[in-house]
Amino acid sequence: MEFSIKSGSPEKQRTACVVVGVFEPRKLSVPGEIIDKAADGYLADILRRGDMEGKTGTSLLLHDVRGILADRVLLVGLGKEKDFREKEYRDAIAAAVRTLNETGAFEAAIYLTELPVRKRDTRWRVRQATLAAFDTLYRFDQLKSKKEEVRRPLRKLTFFVERRGELPGAEEALAQGEAIAAGIALAKDLGNLPGNYCTPAHLAEQALELGRSLPLKVSVLERADMQELGMGSLLSVAAGSHQPPKFIVMEYQGEGATTSPIVLVGKGITFDTGGISIKPSGDMDEMKFDMCGAASVIGTMKSVATMGLPMALVGIVPTTENMPGGGATKPGDVVTSMSGQTIEVLNTDAEGRLILCDALTYAERFDPECVIDIATLTGACVVALGQVASGLLANDDALARELLEAGQSAYDRAWQLPLWDDYQDLLKSNFADMANIGGRYAGTITAACFLSRYTKKYKWAHLDIAGTAWRSGDKKGATGRPVPMLLHFLLERCGRL
Repeated sequence: MEFSIKSGSPEKQRTACVVVGVFEPRKLSVPGEIIDKAADGYLADILRRGDMEGKTGTSLLLHDVRGILADRVLLVGLGKEKDFREKEYRDAIAAAVRTLNETGAFEAAIYLTELPVRKRDTRWRVRQATLAAFDTLYRFDQLKSKKEEVRRPLRKLTFFVERRGELPGAEEALAQGEAIAAGIALAKDLGNLPGNYCTPAHLAEQALELGRSLPLKVSVLERADMQELGMGSLLSVAAGSHQPPKFIVMEYQGEGATTSPIVLVGKGITFDTGGISIKPSGDMDEMKFDMCGAASVIGTMKSVATMGLPMALVGIVPTTENMPGGGATKPGDVVTSMSGQTIEVLNTDAEGRLILCDALTYAERFDPECVIDIATLTGACVVALGQVASGLLANDDALARELLEAGQSAYDRAWQLPLWDDYQDLLKSNFADMANIGGRYAGTITAACFLSRYTKKYKWAHLDIAGTAWRSGDKKGATGRPVPMLLHFLLERCGRL
């Protein structure tokens, strides 16, 4: 797909299709009014007849509209003007791109990017339009013997801005959107691969491949390296699997970076049976998505390196399967983490925190500016927040606020939960320094409390993406979240947003 930015009047664009918006009830956007004037009121007549009301998600394709140079005009419903916000804007872009792709228009001039969105500037509109377009066109058909074919696939989209002076900023935002979309697509692809394809070794190879094509230093620690470092907690999860665990470290040093690195840590359980504490069989196939935290880190590293951001960034991915077997860790076993703290494993299905704690200890060696871990960690987070918001907990309120604001900007939202010391008592153990679960209540919080015991030496935030990393049902598949949030956070950190 080719994208470009232009400025100009809609009736003068010689293209396959011009896209303009219609507010409910039957009110043309400004570019639509310009076309209507050139067409002697043709669009207004259509709306007056009731052919389109302007409801969100609706569209109407018009052919051979007189007075303009484009072959077609696509009207896209925007809903009520007073309710037009970030979600409605993204939905309108998605509806336009979906319709264009279905109708065989191989190129289009999109004027929806001129629409005012409350408190959002042109750069935001262009960046979000690019992301919405890529998301709409994304398909995962790598493992199908017959690929889905589009008769005349959409090849080129041109986003229009109102003033020529906005072009430089809009072009930069477009480039950012394309880079972010590439990272999201990689995260989706990795998440959607089944466990027999996406093994720890496959994740390691994907990281190494990025290191060969982008300015990334990539190293992979093997089981013996982890043993030497004392990563007994991580290795206890890998004990039941025939697939060897990997510990992936990706380092990016942007030109002009002046601070210590930000470190991202992604949970990489490539398939989670629950181990000896085995899960119910229903929907267990979705446990291939338990490495979506790892996928988001790898995708984010790709986007940052592609954009060449002036910052230092480290991505850490501890990855293994969690399987039952003769050598698997048993409930009641006590393991020793890299930090020296001991853990009573009361539930082998609470394995994500067991691999993350060693990675969080390893992160200390980078003297990080801050550390953010991303994990499909708890079913309790899905119960609390559903599939709308990721859970956020942090030992630094300023860092938490940055991530919350980045999530709002990216429309990849999170909600902060408390990390009070009162909850730490739930992790008490009679036989070790701590238990790996805290009982029935506050499961998302106690999981973060567990991780917080390994993050005393730096600012840290935890994103629980158990509810947002993938969708079930007819639209089953990885979402790529929270790559958009992470990249908006990083862009803001280096002054590029």
